[in-house]
Amino acid sequence: MAVVKLACADILINIVYGLVVALLVVGVDLLFITLSYCMIARAVLALPSKDARYKAFSTCAAHVGVILVSYTPALFSILMHRFGHNVAPHVHILLANFYLLFPPMLNPIVYGVKTREIRVGVIHMLQGKKGIS
Repeated sequence: MAVVKLACADILINIVYGLVVALLVVGVDLLFITLSYCMIARAVLALPSKDARYKAFSTCAAHVGVILVSYTPALFSILMHRFGHNVAPHVHILLANFYLLFPPMLNPIVYGVKTREIRVGVIHMLQGKKGIS
């Protein structure tokens, strides 16, 4: 976009095209993710065991959390780049860094909290205990 803004001609079509493509990519992804989780929810609700349903929904909740952590900064970054003309440059840089750093950083944390051994180890470490019992 920085190079396109240097053009002397009207760049409205480029701006609209870039926005439509960005929103379609995110929109189509979210549509397919929503459809797949609806099908997963139907299959999980058909499970006979309450424990199995709880475990499956718990895993799905972790996946949804990771998806939200991934897509929220990306969407803000796209919209800020397109519409945030009055926003200070350091805010653009901060959001771009969030987009690049948060998903890979939080992904292991979200899935690690789901694992009992990791969760217990982190709790012991934060409490200052030496050994894991």
